[in-house]
Amino acid sequence: MPFAVFDKPGRFLRGNLHTHSTRSDGALAPEEVSRRYKAMGYDFYCLSDHFLKDYGFPITDTREHRAEGFTTLIGAEIHAGLTSQDEIWHILAVGLPFDFAPTADDETGPALARRAAEAGAFVAIAHPQWYGLTLADAEALDAAHAVEIYNHGCAVHSDRPDGTALLDALLSTGRHATAIATDDAHFKDTAEENADAFGGWVMVKAEENAPDAILAALKAGDFYASQGPELRHVAVDGDDIVIRSSAVEKVILLGPGARSRVVSGHAMTEARLSLAGFSGGWIRIVAVDAAGRRAWSNPARL
Repeated sequence: MPFAVFDKPGRFLRGNLHTHSTRSDGALAPEEVSRRYKAMGYDFYCLSDHFLKDYGFPITDTREHRAEGFTTLIGAEIHAGLTSQDEIWHILAVGLPFDFAPTADDETGPALARRAAEAGAFVAIAHPQWYGLTLADAEALDAAHAVEIYNHGCAVHSDRPDGTALLDALLSTGRHATAIATDDAHFKDTAEENADAFGGWVMVKAEENAPDAILAALKAGDFYASQGPELRHVAVDGDDIVIRSSAVEKVILLGPGARSRVVSGHAMTEARLSLAGFSGGWIRIVAVDAAGRRAWSNPARL
C-alpha cells in the first residue's frame, strides 16, 4: 500500500545521516559533534567521516556517545575512482562494520557501493548537484538505496543542495530510490548565516530508538525527509490522496514528466489532491511551510 509507513507501529525519530568531525575534514571532535546533535533534540545521527587514505580510512566509533533517548549509527562517506565528470565518487554508507576494508586503488564507485551494501549499509547518493553527478553515473550506482534530495551544507556553501531532478529521473527509468535530507555539517563557520548544521534531516518510523531498528527502517523506506514541516499522515482515499501535516502553505503532488498538482492555503494542516492522471507511475509529496522549508515524502508506486 502506498505510504504504508504512516500506519506502521512505532514513532518517528529525528536523525541526521551525514556529518563530519576532526577524524576527517570537520572542525569539531567527535565527542562535541555528538553532544551538539543530542543537545539539539535529535534522536540519532551518523558521524560519516571521509573514508579516505589521507585520513586513515576512518569509521568513527561513536558508541560511547549513546545515551538514554539518543543513539548513533556507524558509517562513513566513502570514495573511489572517478565519475564521468572526473570527480571522485561521494557515496554515503550508514551502518558499516568497523572492519570494512579500505578502498582498493582500482576500485570503482559502483563496486564500492555494492561492497558497502553487501556489508549491511544503507547506501545513498551524496549531494549529486554539488559535483555534477549525471544520470548515467547514478544509474551505475545500482546498490544505492537513496538520493540526497537536500544537502544543507551544499545549500549554505555552494547553493547546490538539490537532488530532486536526479531522483525523479531515476524513478522515471523504473528505478526505486528513496529521498533523504542531510546536513553534511563540518562546523567550520561559526557565523549563524553560514552554519551548515541542523538544516535537513530524516524522520524515521521505528518501534525503538536503536541502531538496528533505525537501519532496517531506512532500508525499508520507512521515513520522510524534512527541513522543518512534519508529515503526519499520507494516504490514498479513492481517487484522491490526503495529506495531514504541521501548518504549511502549500502541498504539491508530483509524478513523471510534468505531472504535478498543488493546493495552497494559509496554515493548512490537511490537503486533498486528485490522483487523476497519475495512475501507473510514481508519485511523491512535497509540503512547504511559510518560511519556505520543505518536507519530502518518499516516492510511491501506484
